[in-house]
Amino acid sequence: MSEAKEIKLILEDGSVFAGKSFGYHGSVSGEMVFNTAMTGYPESLTDPSYKGQILVSTYPLIGN
Repeated sequence: MSEAKEIKLILEDGSVFAGKSFGYHGSVSGEMVFNTAMTGYPESLTDPSYKGQILVSTYPLIGN
């Protein structure tokens, strides 16, 4: 498994958010959607309803 990469999320309005990414490494653009669930987040990574979207998990303990 690859290491998490430091990234920047740049929104249409110019807002910039720093974070860590895993999986695909490269520039992408698309609709950003949020998953606020505390459980079931692994399933959301393979959920076909998120196809073509940038999925952001908001629960703070994911990845720890």
